[in-house]
Amino acid sequence: MIKILLAFAAFAALALFLLSRGGDIDMGGEKHGADMRQGKVTSIAAATRQQAPAAWA
Repeated sequence: MIKILLAFAAFAALALFLLSRGGDIDMGGEKHGADMRQGKVTSIAAATRQQAPAAWA
């Protein structure tokens, strides 16, 4: 049982470390309407346009 708890703690610590290194990660849940940050929407749209193949443009 102690091995399971230690493995869980190690996995949780690793997950928190990776999430903290990931940059702008919003753990606040779903956003709708005015709650959604406009900058985030435009950056996602811009990233999508940059990744699209030339045939799609």
